[in-house]
Amino acid sequence: MAQKASAESPVAARRDSEGKATGAASAAIRLSGISKTYPGGTQKAVNSLSLEIADGEVFTLLGPSGCGKTTTLRMVAGLEEPDDGAIYFGEKPVVDFAHGINLPPEKRDIGMVFQSYAIWPHMTVEENVGFPLRARKFPRHEIPGRIAKALDLVGMGGMQKRPGPLLSGGQQQRIALARALVTEPRILLLDEPFSNLDAKLREQMRIEVKLLQKRLNIAVLFVTHDQVEALSLSDRIALMKDGVIQQQGSPRMLYEEPVNAFARDFIGRTLLFRGQVRAHNPSGPLAIAVDGAPDCMVFGRSVDPEVKTGDAVFIGVRPEDVEILPAESVNIPSGMMSGVAHAALFLGERIEYQVDVDGQRDIVIFGDRHNPVPEGGRVWLRLRPEGHSVWRNDWSHSEEAN
Repeated sequence: MAQKASAESPVAARRDSEGKATGAASAAIRLSGISKTYPGGTQKAVNSLSLEIADGEVFTLLGPSGCGKTTTLRMVAGLEEPDDGAIYFGEKPVVDFAHGINLPPEKRDIGMVFQSYAIWPHMTVEENVGFPLRARKFPRHEIPGRIAKALDLVGMGGMQKRPGPLLSGGQQQRIALARALVTEPRILLLDEPFSNLDAKLREQMRIEVKLLQKRLNIAVLFVTHDQVEALSLSDRIALMKDGVIQQQGSPRMLYEEPVNAFARDFIGRTLLFRGQVRAHNPSGPLAIAVDGAPDCMVFGRSVDPEVKTGDAVFIGVRPEDVEILPAESVNIPSGMMSGVAHAALFLGERIEYQVDVDGQRDIVIFGDRHNPVPEGGRVWLRLRPEGHSVWRNDWSHSEEAN
């Protein structure tokens, strides 16, 4: 069974302009024990999943292909029926397997943006955006105003008559978003909406969607395999694997406090250094002496209560928490590690170095492009003194991944 952790209430607290809690937010979406197995399958695509999403919150389901995130979103949307469990929008059940409740998508007050955008080429922008209004029998006289308002929200005002085939990828994404918002839903579902855009446009649209969501203050359930999208857009993230939530919490929590090896390795890059526990505080950080650098001591936390003084462990360190410096003397400066920079790759905003670390192994770390280290030269490494994760001395699958 996966470990699950969150330092926050499942339903986020409302906060005023000074960040003080002003009361609990209501749950816009609540999933209770939902499961799904596809016909012919032996393993559950989603396995007894429960979570809550607050009004005004961006909640992301993150994980690799096949982890169950899209299946979960499709069950919330009404495009798949769960085998068990219940889904509530507010206090209203839209799915309750035990009582035979399963509302169709058009009865769920949602907007959805698909990965493919699903812009109909035989329709104009106006016809594409207005389709949900006509399908739900909105009064005819309201439709033009709602379309104009939705297009203004996404920066496409005045483009009602443009044909679908003349839209760029970014414009199609905006039109799909306008169509999802035109009915003014309580809940917005996003199924990998940026995956078909180029890198710069993805970055731009992430910012625009975040600003738009804050302006509208609606609940968003976002599905992605892209950790950058998840970290930058989300209030909270549920990291999934094999249909089960591995860890749930804020982006910072998942990045800085992984609860298992999968969470540690999926989000960001992690370097594993060998070391030994020198001091063990059950209620605080462990003091770890790093192998190959006798006076290099760092502090970190372990999710394993069995780790004790004298144990050989690995310290999980993020690459940005390692400073690389050119060697200017024969003696290793106090508190540092040493190694040889075998390769230096200039990537624009930074340089990536492959370093053979004394007493450890080859690692890849980041360096400042304004202070390059000579390729093939000896270097000193200074680790951030605290804030690392500590793991029992088994490489698991991570030895090949780092």
